[in-house]
Formats: sequence, structure tokens, C-alpha cells
Amino acid sequence: MSTRLAKQVGKALRAQGKLLTIAESCTGGGIAYAVTAVSGSSDWFDRGFVTYSNISKEEMLGVSPDTLEMHGAVSEQTVREMADGAMQYSRAQIAVAVSGIAGPKGGTPEKPVGTVWFAWVSKGKVQTACHYLAGDRDAIRVKAVRIALQGVLNLLNSQVKKS
Repeated sequence: MSTRLAKQVGKALRAQGKLLTIAESCTGGGIAYAVTAVSGSSDWFDRGFVTYSNISKEEMLGVSPDTLEMHGAVSEQTVREMADGAMQYSRAQIAVAVSGIAGPKGGTPEKPVGTVWFAWVSKGKVQTACHYLAGDRDAIRVKAVRIALQGVLNLLNSQVKKS
């Protein structure tokens, strides 16, 4: 678990008076678990969405069925819409979204097992990244949680430097 990293995220969010929301697919609530393992996280964590199926991404986050059909659940376009939806359906100022293929099944030549897309949204700006993570299902999910939290921390730190 990424407790140390989650504590750093919480400290930065609290210092900036911001709330976090999370939209997860392949991590299955792992990011929210790491965040809520931190005592006092209710001060800076608003809510999380675990949208494992495509229909849940549509119903809970407003991801377009056209996006899912054209690009798939594991795509930059989908995580952008997931993060936007999490912002829309929460009171948060920062969102992180993740969707990927943790395996061992589900990979294709175009999107092999370990392909994970991330999106971070704040102040209407979106940052995305795709990582190709090695390891078994558990290792990929653990790495994805760390990358998601590190991205939130990087985003928060960049906002402090610009202020």
C-alpha cells in the first residue's frame, strides 16, 4: 500500500484547501483504499468511483458510449472523460482517473497486459499518461496506485510553484 505517498497527497491537499476525487477501473478501489488508510482523510478526500464495467463508466461518470466503442475503456479519451465526470459529480477541485489491463487476461497486441492510462484534472486542465507496467495482476495494480497518487502530488506541487 502507498500510505506514505497518500499522506503526502493529503498534506498538500489540506495545505491548499482542496478536495480529491478518484475514478478507478483496473485498480478496483485501491487508490481510495490507500487514501482512506490515512487518518483525517475525510478532510481532503471527497469521494471515489469504482467503475469497472463500461456501463458503470457511462452511468456514473458520463463517459460517452461512442468514446468507449471507438477507443475502448483503456484509452486516453476514456480516462479524460472519467476524470471530467468525477469532477462533475463531486465537490472536488482535483481528480485522478485510471483504466488499464491488469491481466493476466484481456491484453491484445495493441494494448498488452500492463497498459494503464491515467488522467489528472485540476482547474480545467488535464494531464494524461500511459504506462506499460510489468508484473502480475497485483504488481500492476499496486504500481498503478502509486503512479496515480504521485501524479496528484506532482500536480499539487506544480500549482504551489505557480502561485
